[in-house]
Amino acid sequence: MSEYEKTLQEETVYLTQTIDLINKVIAHETGELLESRRKQFLTSRREMWEDTNPSSPDFDRIIETSQYLAAINQDTLGYLHTTKRLDRYQRLISSPYFGRVDFTEDDYPERERLYIGYCSIIDPDTREVCVYDWRAPVSSLFYSGESSRAAYSSPAGQILGTIHLKRQFKIVDSKLKYYFDSAVRITDEILQEVLSRTSSSKMRTIVETIQREQDLIIRDTDSGLLLVQGMAGSGKTSVALHRIAFLLYEGLMSKLSSEHVLIISPNELFSSYIYGVLPELGEENVTQLTFDEISSTLLSEDIALETRNEQLEALLLGKPSGTLFRREGACFKGSKSFHTILNRLLRHYAHQVIPFQDVSFESKVLEKREILKSRFLHNPTAIPMAKQLLKLEKTILEEIHPLRKKRLGKLMNIVERSEGHELEIKTFSRYLSLIEAKQFVRRLHQFTRIHYLEIYRLLFRQEGLLRFLAQGLELPENINGIIAETNAALTAGQAYYEDCAPLLYLKTRVEGIRSYSRIRHAVIDEAQDYSPLQYEVFNLLFPNARFTVLGDVNQSLEKNIDDTLYDQISSILRKPKTSKVLLSTGYRSTKEINAFAREILGKDEQFSLFDRCGEQPSIRPAANTGEKTRAIILDIRDYVSKGLSVAVLCKTMRDAEKAYSQLNEISGIRLIGPQEEELGTGPLILPSYLAKGLEFDAVIIYNADKETYQSETDRQILYVACTRALHILRVYYTGEGSPFLPPHSAGGFSSFRDL
Repeated sequence: MSEYEKTLQEETVYLTQTIDLINKVIAHETGELLESRRKQFLTSRREMWEDTNPSSPDFDRIIETSQYLAAINQDTLGYLHTTKRLDRYQRLISSPYFGRVDFTEDDYPERERLYIGYCSIIDPDTREVCVYDWRAPVSSLFYSGESSRAAYSSPAGQILGTIHLKRQFKIVDSKLKYYFDSAVRITDEILQEVLSRTSSSKMRTIVETIQREQDLIIRDTDSGLLLVQGMAGSGKTSVALHRIAFLLYEGLMSKLSSEHVLIISPNELFSSYIYGVLPELGEENVTQLTFDEISSTLLSEDIALETRNEQLEALLLGKPSGTLFRREGACFKGSKSFHTILNRLLRHYAHQVIPFQDVSFESKVLEKREILKSRFLHNPTAIPMAKQLLKLEKTILEEIHPLRKKRLGKLMNIVERSEGHELEIKTFSRYLSLIEAKQFVRRLHQFTRIHYLEIYRLLFRQEGLLRFLAQGLELPENINGIIAETNAALTAGQAYYEDCAPLLYLKTRVEGIRSYSRIRHAVIDEAQDYSPLQYEVFNLLFPNARFTVLGDVNQSLEKNIDDTLYDQISSILRKPKTSKVLLSTGYRSTKEINAFAREILGKDEQFSLFDRCGEQPSIRPAANTGEKTRAIILDIRDYVSKGLSVAVLCKTMRDAEKAYSQLNEISGIRLIGPQEEELGTGPLILPSYLAKGLEFDAVIIYNADKETYQSETDRQILYVACTRALHILRVYYTGEGSPFLPPHSAGGFSSFRDL
C-alpha cells in the first residue's frame, strides 16, 4: 500500500467518524432539543389563552398579554433557530469539511489537527471541536499562511506557531474522492477543478478556494472604509458576500445582524444572481437595493424617474433628439463641482428666496419678517431646513392660539349684530373663524413650507442662477444646452437618472431622511458606476455605516476614470481608517480569454493571470448577416448539447432585440431585458451592461464591427462583454471589425476564415 493510499484510508476513517457525529448531533437536536422547544412553544400559547383575555380593554390585562406574546415570540425564534441549524447539519453530511491544517503553538508541543468546513461541528458529549467554521480565527491559518511560521488572532491575543501541513479534500456524497497536500498554500489543483466547472444561473460560494489576498479582505474588521479595486473575474463580489458572512459571524459579539447590512447592487438581475450565497454560507440574506429602488422609494411620486438602464440606452445609442448633451450633463451633475453648486443653492434659497413675511393677526404685527428670518438662519444644531421652518411655524401657531379664542368672541359679537344669523350665532362665528384660520395658515405656508423638487427646478428655470452659483468653478462647454434640456425634462414632470442623485441630496439636506439609520455596514458593488455626488448621497443616507466598496475602473460604461476614483470616495465618506486593496489576479476566464481581453483594453495593466488554459478566443468575420446568423446558431446548438451555459452579448438592448429576431428559432433561447429578475436556464441574449458581474461558459459577441465599437466607452463595453466568458469566447462581425479587436495573428487568436 502506498503512502497516499494509507493516508487516504486514515482520512476516510475520520470522515466516517465525523459523519457519524453529525448524525448523532441531528438525533440529539431532533429528539430532545427540538421537541422540548416545540412543547414549550405550545405550552406558552395555551397558557396565554387560558390565563388572559386578549380582547379585554383592561390595561393590566393588555400588559399581561404582551408579556405572554413576548415569551411566545422568543420560543418561536428559538424553535426556528434550531430547525435552521438542523438544516445546516443535514447539508453537511454530504461534505462536512474541505480542508485540514496541522499546527503547533509555540510553547505547546502538541500538534493539533484542525479540520475546516462550512460550520463548526462540536461533539455534544465531550464539547470537542471536530470541524471548525471557516470564519473561526484559527481557520485563517488555512487561507493565509505563507510559510511554516504563522499566527492567528484570538480573543486572548495573537497565537504564534508552526504550520506542518495543509491538506485539501474532495468529498462528494459523503465519500472522500481524493486529497492534496499543499504545504503552505491552497493548491492550484482544487482551484483548477473548481474553475473548470460549468457555470450556474446562481453564484456559488468560494469557501474552499479563498486565496490569501481575498481572505485579508474578508477578515478585515478594523477598516471603516475598505476599498477594493479588482480586475474582471478576480472574485470581488464573492469576496464581498463572504465578508458579509464573516462580519455576521463576528457580529455575535458586536451585535451586528443581517438587518444591519445593506448591499447596493447594480441591477435586479444581479441581485437575483447572488441571492443564494449567504444562505449557503449559513447566514440570513441581507437587504439588497439598487440606486433606482432607493430613488423611487424616497423621491416624489409626482415626477417620473428614468432608470439606470434607460440612461445607459440613451447614452450608448448616441444622440437621440432632445438629449444632445446627455453624456456631458450626466458627468457634470455627478461631479464635485455640482455638489458645490447644490450647497450654494441651498444657502442662496435660505437667504434670498424664502419669502418671509410679517406675521399679523387682527392688523397687529406679531412677528417681523427680519426676526423670523434671523431665527431661521440661526441654526447651530444643523436642523434640516424644512424641519427648521416647521418648528418656526409651530411656534407662531402656538402664539396665536389664545388670540384666536379672543377673536372668536369678537366674531360672535359681530354676527349677533348682523341680520340673518340670529339662530346660528355660535355656528356661523366658528365658520368665519375657520375661514380666517385657513387664510392665515395659507399665508404662513408661503414661507414655512418648501419642497426639494421646487428648489432643484429653480436652479434650471431661473435664468443665470446656475452660472451665478458656479462662480469660480469650471462649467461644461455646453452648459446652456444642459440647462435647457434639464429644465424641459423637469417641467414635463420627468427626471433623468443623473438628476436622481442631486434630488436625493437636496431632499436629505432639506428634509432629513432616517430611513436607513439602522444600517451599520453598506457594501457598494460596481463602484465605478457611481458618481462623486452619489457617494455624497450614500454618506448622508447611511451615517452610521462602515463601507466596503468594490469596483474595477476598467469596467466603467459611460465615462473614463482611473484609480483616483478611490481617493475621491475616501475623501467623501471620511472614515477614521481607510484601506485600499488591489485584486490583480483573474480567476474567472481561461488564460487565453484573459489575454485577449487585455489586448482589447489596450492598457499596460499589471494583471496576474491564473494558469488555467483553454481554447483560443475566436474572431469570426462573416460575409453578411445571414452567414453570421447561421454560424452563431450552430455554435449555440453545439454548446447547449454539451451542457454549457451560453450568452449572446450585444452593446445595447436595441441590438439584443435585433439579435433575438434573427436567432429565435433556437429552442429555449431567451431575450433578457431590464425587467427580468432571473437568468433561468437555456441560451440567453442580453446587452453587455446587464451582464456585469455575471459569467457564462460560452460567450458570443454578436456584432463587434467598427461602427458598433469605436469610442473609448465602446472599448470598455467590449472588454466587459469578453470577460464574462469562462471557457469559450467567439467574436462575430460583418463588414470591418472594431479597431479594438486584437489582430488575428496576435497571441494565436484564431479567425473564422482560417478554420
